[in-house]
Amino acid sequence: MLKLDGVTIRQDDFTLTADLCIPTGAHVAVIGPSGAGKSTFLGAIAGFVPVSAGHVIWDRQDLTALGPSGRPVSTLFQDNNLFPHLNVFQNIALGLKPSLRVTTTERAQIDQAMGRVGLSGFGARKPAQLSGGQQSRVALARVLLRARPLLLLDEPFSALGPALKAEMLTLVGDICAETNITLLMVTHDVGDARVISEQTILVADGHATGPFPTAELLDNPPPALRDYLG
Repeated sequence: MLKLDGVTIRQDDFTLTADLCIPTGAHVAVIGPSGAGKSTFLGAIAGFVPVSAGHVIWDRQDLTALGPSGRPVSTLFQDNNLFPHLNVFQNIALGLKPSLRVTTTERAQIDQAMGRVGLSGFGARKPAQLSGGQQSRVALARVLLRARPLLLLDEPFSALGPALKAEMLTLVGDICAETNITLLMVTHDVGDARVISEQTILVADGHATGPFPTAELLDNPPPALRDYLG
């Protein structure tokens, strides 16, 4: 279980609080008005954003004092964080070995991850030779190799077309279900939330609240969300 216990985040004149629990293996959307702090909320869980008060707890382990590398978290960002001078195999291998000096066993793991996301035979290509969807698959394969139990998505597929985005969301959902990964996904598209997330956290008016049943929240939104949805 992921628990944000009395968490307060302060950045200049911005404050965000969170006091909530997310069950292990849950798929949770994070929605709210632009500028409300959705990415900041994910950043606090990942360790990129320090908290001013409270505790971030995973499976009864207090993560609050740990940096990003010490947390059981992988994050997918919108730009995919691919290195243009490295090929697909090398970009994925970074999830296991930043030195890229992989063993025979690790090479087999990388090949398996490429196959799982539909990239078999693409190992020698550079990111510039890939479509946007294929680049997203490289980033997802790297996350698979890291084998962290928490996956945070900060709108990594927002630049994709509707059909390709739906395909990627389905792939992520399937992988998370197979491996019991706990998924949190920031999205501006309520359709995405309905597709992949049975629960939703609302970030608005300085608070992250929930999680709420997704359909119930979106069908009967509170005023802050209603204004945003229009």
